[in-house]
Amino acid sequence: MVKILFVCHGNICRSTMAESVMTYLVKERQLEASFAISSAATSREEIGNPPHCGTVRKLKEMQIPLVPHRAVQMTASDYEAYDYLIGMDSANIRSMMRIAGRSDTGKIYKLLSFAGIERDVADPWYTGDFDATW
Repeated sequence: MVKILFVCHGNICRSTMAESVMTYLVKERQLEASFAISSAATSREEIGNPPHCGTVRKLKEMQIPLVPHRAVQMTASDYEAYDYLIGMDSANIRSMMRIAGRSDTGKIYKLLSFAGIERDVADPWYTGDFDATW
């Protein structure tokens, strides 16, 4: 089983969107038994909060089911528990390495690097632009 943890600053916008999209893609291909997908925050600011209404709205617009979710924080033990820890931006990557207690990225990746792009996923918390995040 491949275990994936998507991570952003608060775990209510980008990582929740990524978790819902990946869960949908895996289910669509009937691969649920092969993947465990979750998401977390690098900060404690939103712990316990549901996904941002902009994330909910964008997923609904794209006909992607929202994964039931409350924000949680990434922990050091997540580094061992997951095969891939995927951050949304460079600041997330730095925070993830600090939380994991690692100086190398090892299992830590930036999401868009899988598409051969080195830029960050736009944070809609600051812009309100969930289309750009999508």
